[in-house]
Amino acid sequence: MSAYVSAFELFSIGVGPSSSHTVGPMRAGRDFAVRLRQRELLDRVTGVTCALYGSLGATGIGHGTPDAVVAGLSGLDPETADPGAIRGAWANRADGGRILLDGTRSVPFAKADVSFEPRTRLP
Repeated sequence: MSAYVSAFELFSIGVGPSSSHTVGPMRAGRDFAVRLRQRELLDRVTGVTCALYGSLGATGIGHGTPDAVVAGLSGLDPETADPGAIRGAWANRADGGRILLDGTRSVPFAKADVSFEPRTRLP
């Protein structure tokens, strides 16, 4: 039996340098923000924190994970976002800054709101 698979089915469009450390976390951040909006909870949000566990916590900075998470929380999608809008979204963030959650709700958000827990694995 033969199976034909398109390259489009094997690969997804996203930002690097490591798509496994950027595309998934960016989608997760965006999904979180979208769910808040869909459940009409955005107006109740007063802040956001994010903990990166396991390999995301261990190698995340070098692989762009915190930038991707912040971009996703802002409502950007890995397949359509300008890579320039993603790179530095966390790394260039000033303390005392704000984020537009889902692109609409402004809440306080600083670099310290992303924590790294490399030695913790979740079930």
